[in-house]
Amino acid sequence: MEWQPDEQGLQQVLQLLKDSQSPNTVTQRAVQQKLEQLNQFPDFNNYLIFVLTRLKTEDEPTRSLSGLILKNNVKAHYQNFPPAVADFIKKECLNNIGDPSPLIRATIGILITTIASKGELQTWPELLPQLCNLLNSEDYNTCEGSFGALQKICEDSSELLDSDALNRPLNIMIPKFLQFFKHCSPKIRSHAIACVNQFIIGRAQALMDNIDTFIESLFALAADEDSEVRKNVCRALVMLLEVRIDRLIPHMHSIIQYMLQRTQDPDENVALEACEFWLTLAEQPICKEMLSGHLVQLIPILVNGMKYSEIDIILLKGDVEEDEAVPDSDQDIKPRFHKSRTVTLQHEGGEGEEGEDIEEDDDDDDDTLSDWNLRKCSAAALDVLANVFRDELLPHLLPLLKGLLFHPDWVIKESGILVLGAIAEGCMQGMVPYLPELIPHLIQCLCDKKALVRSIACWTLSRYAHWVVSQPPDSYLKPLMTELLKRILDGNKRVQEAACSAFATLEEEACTELVPYLSFILDTLVFAFGKYQHKNLLILYDAIGTLADSVGHHLNQPEYIQKLMPPLIAKWNELKDEDKDLFPLLECLSSVATALQSGFLPYCEPVYQRCVTLVQKTLAQAMMYNQHPDQYEAPDKDFMIVALDLLSGLAEGLGGNVEQLVARSNIMTLLFQCMQDTMPEVRQSSFALLGDLTKACFLHVKPCIAEFMPILGLNLNPEFISVCNNATWAIGEISMQMGTGVKQQTGDCPGAEMQPYVGMVLPHLVEIINRPNTPKTLLENTAITIGRLGYVCPQEVAPQLQHFIRPWCTSLRNIRDNEEKDSAFRGICVMIGVNPAGVVQDFIFFCDAVASWVNPKDDLRDMFYKILHGFKDQVGEENWQQFSEQFPPLLKERLSACYGV
Repeated sequence: MEWQPDEQGLQQVLQLLKDSQSPNTVTQRAVQQKLEQLNQFPDFNNYLIFVLTRLKTEDEPTRSLSGLILKNNVKAHYQNFPPAVADFIKKECLNNIGDPSPLIRATIGILITTIASKGELQTWPELLPQLCNLLNSEDYNTCEGSFGALQKICEDSSELLDSDALNRPLNIMIPKFLQFFKHCSPKIRSHAIACVNQFIIGRAQALMDNIDTFIESLFALAADEDSEVRKNVCRALVMLLEVRIDRLIPHMHSIIQYMLQRTQDPDENVALEACEFWLTLAEQPICKEMLSGHLVQLIPILVNGMKYSEIDIILLKGDVEEDEAVPDSDQDIKPRFHKSRTVTLQHEGGEGEEGEDIEEDDDDDDDTLSDWNLRKCSAAALDVLANVFRDELLPHLLPLLKGLLFHPDWVIKESGILVLGAIAEGCMQGMVPYLPELIPHLIQCLCDKKALVRSIACWTLSRYAHWVVSQPPDSYLKPLMTELLKRILDGNKRVQEAACSAFATLEEEACTELVPYLSFILDTLVFAFGKYQHKNLLILYDAIGTLADSVGHHLNQPEYIQKLMPPLIAKWNELKDEDKDLFPLLECLSSVATALQSGFLPYCEPVYQRCVTLVQKTLAQAMMYNQHPDQYEAPDKDFMIVALDLLSGLAEGLGGNVEQLVARSNIMTLLFQCMQDTMPEVRQSSFALLGDLTKACFLHVKPCIAEFMPILGLNLNPEFISVCNNATWAIGEISMQMGTGVKQQTGDCPGAEMQPYVGMVLPHLVEIINRPNTPKTLLENTAITIGRLGYVCPQEVAPQLQHFIRPWCTSLRNIRDNEEKDSAFRGICVMIGVNPAGVVQDFIFFCDAVASWVNPKDDLRDMFYKILHGFKDQVGEENWQQFSEQFPPLLKERLSACYGV
């Protein structure tokens, strides 16, 4: 007997569906409770499918809603459905996939794919064959409904469909889909391409076997009159470019011609898909030879796509000039992610480099339209192409640029400024001759009457900040800074935001060049504090933190501290422990504390205490959650990470002064827990703090070493690059303290206290320094730590010398002279003394590393001298001559000048 609904039950369910469409919150709450009650009855789900598929007299929104509630039930408790109920639902879906209503067909399609993704593809063997059969139906609705369902299944389960688990249904499905590329209905052609497109990136075998048919079928649809079909054709070609460029190369000329047309498609969605083609092509090695001949057509098209569309201007409130008094709504504010602290070293010819594992993308010029659109895609494509073609792009661009930058229509002028910013990185060399004329023009655009012109001018100027700073300060830096500071106080929030971000970039480039203007800069930033709404306050913290990083100890002047600290501390007292606005404020204070050093002492006590409390609260909440996940929420560990990083900043800034704060708190116990946290970022920040506390107040770290060292050893796992990097650095700092501390007290063998731990860490360090593709930052820190361990425990480390000497030397040759490099090289010299044979094979690398020193301390220079001359005397004059013939001329010159060899 087929299941039949009870009339009274059916009326109840219909009433519930009607009520749930009411806007009244009280009614909504009652509906939720009723739903929970009804879910106790196993056949409630039968009623829901019955309303969706059989009650054709009801209105479509009610029927569709019934299906969506059923979908949520399937998601939540499908495994508890009685088999009879599950079978009834599956049968009803397949029998009604051709419902005359597009809304009902789509709802049934969603329901089918939800059941399928609950592991039912394996246990519903008739699903795919039946849907594929229904494609042949004469009835359009049935064909379209089945295709809609198949498209959703392909989207949700593409990997499973291409696996042995279902004995490879794609072998039948893909050829089947390809037949429908020629169907008379555009909707069905579009479904067919969309289905096949799901399998390109995963390189499904069944598609690869039919790749030529697929590409031919796409070409046949190139001029399709339906925009959805054209969009899917473009999307397919873009993905094929990544996955099977070999099959496209023979046709590349005509594909490029096609994409040039499509990038100008009247339908913006098609144009956007086509524009992705240039972004993807730019990443392929063959880009240059394939595109060179087409730049003359492509560049004007991309530039044209960079104008704001009318819709953009409406969405961006382009005619609202002043909105600074309008409070921000919470959804305007993107979630902030804190970047945990990574310890890096200073390099030759530049400030410390960011670790390569930390990618930053700051080229987003209009964030609030964060939906990807044609303007952004065109600008990104131009940016990447500028990096491929460099100055060869300029002959095609410069004639256009002049017309754009001075155009009376602000929309066109604005797009010209964006073009100028987009090419800044790739075409910098070729642009230099024009900058003395362009930069003043851009600075003038900062006062334009249109807010969107002022904001883009901020961004573009920040892209040329490096050049501005390289010129005499009065020429461009001073006028630019003056105008940017005015824009920070603009009446328009978008301009405030762009100006603050641009100013942060300028600070990074200018560093101490800003010192003469500090008073003026601080006045502006502090004034902005009282003026800004919520979202821009967060960016202002960043600008203040970057200022502190850039000018360092120059900020430690009573008049500057008096300006800056009161508003920061007022905010600090205003924010609750649960408020996420603490993140950027804590990051900002960390930079300020490091810069002010002793100047931060009056403020350190409450800041320190609160950080410890944040760590403690988070750990406690994590513990409760782990014991009773059903009763407690998981904590947001970012609070703990940011607090640990600010404690690092305090330890670094206050040095020995942090000692009494540490003495009066339980931070070492908390640190022991943080170092064992499951979340890598928490461990990363705890190891940075451990290293900073080791430098600042070792007497509190020392009693914990026996517990801490095994944990450090466990974290020397290069899978988590930043964790491994910071653990490595901390081990090096601990070795130095253990070594020097003992020497002073006892005159005993210096490494005695460190000896027991060498075996826990050295094998990992040697393995890491020899791994291919290890990021530079990690290699450098590993080399420093091996050197420091060897300095303190030469007897234990020197026997391994030949296993690490070569990569050790090559990774440290580009590091600036500094304390860390000094201690590491002392270690190497001591180890060579213990095991000279270990360095013989790679002595040329050692010579090169020694020559990288600009001015080593006298006693270190003596150590180098002794080793070089010892080796020379050992091998004899003639052998040394032969050996030094292999030296590059520069190396020969330096060694002879500095060490007389």
